Amino acid sequence: MRRLPSRLLAALAVTPFLAGCFASGGGDSTDGDDAANGSRLRVALAFPPAEQLSPYGADATLLSRLGVSEGLTAMDANGSAAPALAQSWRRDGDKNWVFTLREARFQDGTDVTPAAVAAALTHATEARPSPGALTGVTLTAEPDGDRDVRVGTAESDPILPLRLSSPSLAVFAEKAYKTKKGEGKGAHRVDPVGTAAGPFELTEVNGATSASLDRFDDYWGGRAQASGIDARFIADGTARANALRTGELDIAEAVPVAQAATLNRPMRQDTATTRTTSLLLNAASGPFKDPKLRAAAREALDTATLAEDVYEGYADPGAGLYGPAVTWADGKRIEPTGRAAAAGGGKGAAPVTLATYDNRPELPEAAQVLKQQLEKAGFEVGLEVREYSRLEADALDGKFDAFVLARNTMLDTGDPVAVLAADYSCDGANNIAQLCDEDVDRAVAAAERTADPDKRQDAAMKAEAAVLGSDAVLPLVHQRIITGVGTSVRGVLFDPYERTLVGTGTRR
Repeated sequence: MRRLPSRLLAALAVTPFLAGCFASGGGDSTDGDDAANGSRLRVALAFPPAEQLSPYGADATLLSRLGVSEGLTAMDANGSAAPALAQSWRRDGDKNWVFTLREARFQDGTDVTPAAVAAALTHATEARPSPGALTGVTLTAEPDGDRDVRVGTAESDPILPLRLSSPSLAVFAEKAYKTKKGEGKGAHRVDPVGTAAGPFELTEVNGATSASLDRFDDYWGGRAQASGIDARFIADGTARANALRTGELDIAEAVPVAQAATLNRPMRQDTATTRTTSLLLNAASGPFKDPKLRAAAREALDTATLAEDVYEGYADPGAGLYGPAVTWADGKRIEPTGRAAAAGGGKGAAPVTLATYDNRPELPEAAQVLKQQLEKAGFEVGLEVREYSRLEADALDGKFDAFVLARNTMLDTGDPVAVLAADYSCDGANNIAQLCDEDVDRAVAAAERTADPDKRQDAAMKAEAAVLGSDAVLPLVHQRIITGVGTSVRGVLFDPYERTLVGTGTRR
């Protein structure tokens, strides 16, 4: 299987439209004199840049949550496409959509034009590996008059406006795109410093330590209430919580559940998310290539213990790939299909290596509990924990027998089918489970062809049943994310899709 960088943490741009859609700490966006003298926000993010802030990889989350990047569309609280740089769109035939741009500027002072947008989308299609939002999609873009961009796909794509909300398809000014010397097509990198289209302009990046952002006064949606952002990348969750508690921070994302009680109740906000933590079993090599051993691992798990003890009530036991925040999923869920029967537990099986990362502090503890549960069933288990950026490549290469992953199932495109194609199909960009199953691919392909939203959900649940039937993916818990917020801070975006955090109305 070819190795592709993860889109596990990809996200989209912040827009003022979203400020009114997701629960916040109060306050809406303003423009004019009211925003002239706002204080700077001090924000801590859990994941440091891993790919020089390229929107084509995991770093897209950093750009979107800080309000730097923006695409043609955004995603609203209902999971539907909403206007962003495109103020409207229409379908033109089976394979083409026409997007009408609003008047907007990039942070380098150039205009957002059809030519600039078409070039930006073309760069995304040429990136190698391709962005997760383009998995299985051949996309073209070209100017169409003074204000329109025509976007086409090789096959009919009924969710294209939603797909374009992906952060990996964010639009940057022409000077952001550079080609490495001596390399050609596909060797692009994107420099987001001063070239994006969101309400905050990235002005300085200090490696994996910190970044500075200033308010972009020419943002089409009006000036942000905060004058800028001082961002720190703090992988240690306890350190993030401590810095918030001592007044060094205004906002700390992903506070560990073990630290929640150390914050006064008004300083912690928990949000049901579309993030599911799962145990992924390597279905292509090692002991778990055997479906019976995967079934034995499934029967060894006690997910209620994880939800109650490890997550201290900030999670629900895993019911499937989609959790309670995906409100329609529970009523449509069907039983997994094609499961093998467990035989003899793990006794006699080769030793297995279980891996996870420590950027989300609950994961190592969850992995330790899983190790004990699997050992009780007869498996011999070794545990490996690293910081995420040092683990990703090996995980995608299938070097572990089992992997504990926290995955936002609606993050890449907002489409329930996209995560199935990216994570569990034979050619999936994020297929850590190394799953390649004809029944799964057939079910996913059928879901991708379904245009009607309600029927697409039904098809997604049939595909989910096929994925779960393989036992290569064992859902553990559906998470609630705890955001630490200073008592004077208002307007933080508590987004169940984890795509936004700071918007035009965020202030202190």
